[in-house]
Amino acid sequence: MYKKYIKRLLGFIFSLLGLPVFALIFIVVAPVIFMEDHGPIFYNCSRLGRNGKVYKMFKFRTMKVNAPDLRNKDGTTYNSENDPRLTKIGRILRKTSLDETPQLLNVLIGNMSFIGPRPDLPTSIQELYRPGDEKKLTVNPGITGYSQAYYRNSSTIAQRFDGDVFYAENISFLLDVKIFFRTIKTVFMHENIYRN
Repeated sequence: MYKKYIKRLLGFIFSLLGLPVFALIFIVVAPVIFMEDHGPIFYNCSRLGRNGKVYKMFKFRTMKVNAPDLRNKDGTTYNSENDPRLTKIGRILRKTSLDETPQLLNVLIGNMSFIGPRPDLPTSIQELYRPGDEKKLTVNPGITGYSQAYYRNSSTIAQRFDGDVFYAENISFLLDVKIFFRTIKTVFMHENIYRN
């Protein structure tokens, strides 16, 4: 009941309530992003959703225009405090996770939840799935989730997949509440922003 109906209803209500907050953030952040290098405000990237359906995920752009896609050896996204691809405002947005706030629109549309597995790229990452990892695709990806709450950007791809599958197999209201508050702690304490 919770997984199928209540979770979606709560996501719709809270994303609707969050739109005024997103609008205020947009009013402040959007001009700064544009003025720095006159590039686009948003980075709209393709991601794998529930049942493997590809959708467009919204984020504030944090990198310079036409920045190369750098990856760690295990296929995870490269990120570092000294990443030369980041814009000045992008460093702040990453550190505070404000770059993720446009995903409220994805939750409102219904192709994401507030809490769920981390959304994957539709090509390269999927090739790294181990047997059973595809279970993460049985639920909507989330703005935050088990892996983001506990590891943020410091996890290996195996840790991330393990956390995502654990979440998909154990989804509940109590688990979502636990992840929500753990995410707040992780963001405000600036934990695991970069992978060493």
